[in-house]
Amino acid sequence: MLNFLPDLHEGHAPITLQQLFGDALEAFDAWEEGRAEPTVIYEDRLLPIGTVFESMRGCTDILPRVMADILSDKLAANPAATDAEILTFSDAARIAGALVEQRRLCGEAAIAAFLDHHRVDKRRPA
Repeated sequence: MLNFLPDLHEGHAPITLQQLFGDALEAFDAWEEGRAEPTVIYEDRLLPIGTVFESMRGCTDILPRVMADILSDKLAANPAATDAEILTFSDAARIAGALVEQRRLCGEAAIAAFLDHHRVDKRRPA
């Protein structure tokens, strides 16, 4: 997949990418169970929030407290989450990316189970 986002420069993200990351975190926070992965708009393109998180994995910039609080709240609601310290965009991107992947897998498994259960011809494998 092509990446239309700006590159990091020696571990630092341009402010537009940092703001997009904040938008992606807000979209993640509002993501309803059972819905498709949210998207954000960057230069008139829709990008899945997972793409934004992936692009910030190497960013060493300090994460604003507001953004860290969003992730802390999500981690507190996740029983499988560990108590991780979130100091940089990189920390947040790794955690948010893992949470997005977890939601994607749960969604795909639920869809596959539903389709298998409601298959017309039960003799044929899905």
